[in-house]
Amino acid sequence: MTDLAPAAEEVTPEQHKRLRWALVLISLAQLMVVLDSTIANIALPFIGRDLSIDQANLQWIVTGYALTFGGFLLLGGRLADLMGRRRIFMVGVLLFAVASLVGGAAQNEAMLLGARAFQGLGAAMASPAALALIATTFPAGKERNRAFAVYAAMAGVGAAVGLILGGWLTGLDSPLGIEGWRYTFLIVVPIGLAAAFFAPRFFDESERHAGELDIPGAVTGTAGLLAIVFGLSRAGQEAYGWGATSTITSLALGVALLALFMVIETRVEHPLLPFRIFASRNRATAFAVMMIIPAAMFAMFFFLSLFIQLVVGYSPLHTGVAFLPFSIAMIISATVASKLISSVDPRFLSGIGTLLSASALYGFSRLDVPDSASGILSAVNGGHLGDGVNYWTDILPFVVLMAFGMGLNFVPLTLVAVHRLRAEDSGIGSGVLNTMQQVGGALGLATLSTVALHFSQSRAEEVAPQLGAAAQGSLTPDQLGPIAGLVGFADGATHAFMVGFFMMLAASVLVWIFLNVHHDELATDEAPEGVGVH
Repeated sequence: MTDLAPAAEEVTPEQHKRLRWALVLISLAQLMVVLDSTIANIALPFIGRDLSIDQANLQWIVTGYALTFGGFLLLGGRLADLMGRRRIFMVGVLLFAVASLVGGAAQNEAMLLGARAFQGLGAAMASPAALALIATTFPAGKERNRAFAVYAAMAGVGAAVGLILGGWLTGLDSPLGIEGWRYTFLIVVPIGLAAAFFAPRFFDESERHAGELDIPGAVTGTAGLLAIVFGLSRAGQEAYGWGATSTITSLALGVALLALFMVIETRVEHPLLPFRIFASRNRATAFAVMMIIPAAMFAMFFFLSLFIQLVVGYSPLHTGVAFLPFSIAMIISATVASKLISSVDPRFLSGIGTLLSASALYGFSRLDVPDSASGILSAVNGGHLGDGVNYWTDILPFVVLMAFGMGLNFVPLTLVAVHRLRAEDSGIGSGVLNTMQQVGGALGLATLSTVALHFSQSRAEEVAPQLGAAAQGSLTPDQLGPIAGLVGFADGATHAFMVGFFMMLAASVLVWIFLNVHHDELATDEAPEGVGVH
C-alpha cells in the first residue's frame, strides 16, 4: 500500500454547499477547543475566591486541561482511524460539552478540576479527528486549502477571543444569579452540542481500518506524554522550576516511558504510532517546525497579556480587546496563504512567516520602561510603570506582524504535515501534529518562563536598594518590594521575547533548508508515477 489518499474528484454545487457547512462545524469545534485554553485564565482569581481554592492550586485549572489534552492526543488520533473519525469527533465534542457544563456548575475544587481534565480528554479526541476529517473530506486543491486556512485561523482567533470573552464574562455582575466566571465554561456548551448534532448531516463516516488498538503502546505513550507535559508545566512555575524533584522525576519518567513506547511500536503488528508517517522529510520538517512555532505564540499571549495588565495598567477586558487586531490579521493572513499556496511553494510562505514572527518577537523585546530608580518612582507615582509604552506604536504593529507570520506558517505547514498520509493514518498523523503543538507550546513556555524568572529575580535584586535610596524613607520596604518585582517582571518578559526570537529564527532555518515540497504536489493526493515520498 502506498502512502497516498484517494484522488480528488470534481466538486458539484451540492457537494460544495455540504463542504461549506462541514467546514463551519469543524471551525466551531476548533474554536471551542482553543477558546477554552485561554478563556478561563483571566477568571482564575474569581474562581479561587468563590470556590476557596488555594493560590498554589489555581494553576491546575490551566494545567489540568493542558495535561489531558496533550497526553491523550495520540490515542485520540488512533481511535479516530480505527473506530471512525466522525464517531470519535462526535464523542469528543459531546464529552467536552458535558465537562464544560459540569465545570460551570462546579461547587468545589475537585469538581472543577475533574471537569477540566475531561474537557482536555474531549479535546484530545475531537481535535485530531477534526483535522483528519478535513484531510479526508475536502478534495486536494482549492477546497482543502480554504478549509485549512479557516482551521488555522481559528487557532489564533480562539486564543484572542478567549481573552476578550474571559475579561467580559468575568466582569459581569452575576446575570441570572450566576457568577460571571461560570459563563466562561457554559458558553461553549451549545457549541459542542451543535457540532455533535449536525456532524452526521455533513460528514460521512470514514472507513474503519483493519487492526486492533495497541494497548501497551497506548498505555506507555499516553503515560509518557502525561509525565512530560506535567514536568514541563512544573518547570515553568516559579514555585518549582527545572531543579525541583517533582520536575526532574516527571520528565525522567516521561522520557523512559516514551523510550519504552518506541520499542513497543517497532514490535507490534498494528502500532499506535506507525513510524512510516515520519518517513517523509517534508512531513518530519513540518512536525518539527510546528513544535517550535506555538512556543512563540504562547509566549506572546502569556507574557504580553501580563505586561499590558501589570506594567501598562490595562484592565482584563481592555487587555483582551488589545489582542483583537491579532484575530483580524490572522484571518486575513490565513486567507491570503490559502490562495498563495496554489502558486507559491510552502518553503517560501513559511520561511517568510517565521521571519515575520521573529521580527515581531524582537519588537516585543524592545518594550521599554524607566531604568533609573528616580524614573521608576516617578512613573509609578504618576500612574503605571509602563505609562511610556504606547500601544499604537510599541505593541499593535508587532501584534499584527505576529498574526501575519502565524497565518503564513500554519496553513502551508498543516497542509504538508497531512499531505499523502495513508487513509488509515490520517487520524494518528493529525494527532502527532496536534501533539507537537501542545508539547512544543508547553516546552517553549516552560523554557521562556525560566528565562524570564532568572532575569526578573536578578533585576529586582539589583534595583531594590537603588529604589530604597531614591525614596529617601518615603516608602516602606513593603511598598518598595512590589515595585522592584514589577521592574523585574518587565525585564524578564523582554528577555523571554528575545529568546523566543532566536527560537523562531531556528524554525526559519529548518524551513529554508529542509522543506522542499512543490506547491503543485499539494494540489493533488496522487504522486506522479515513479516518484517516491520525499
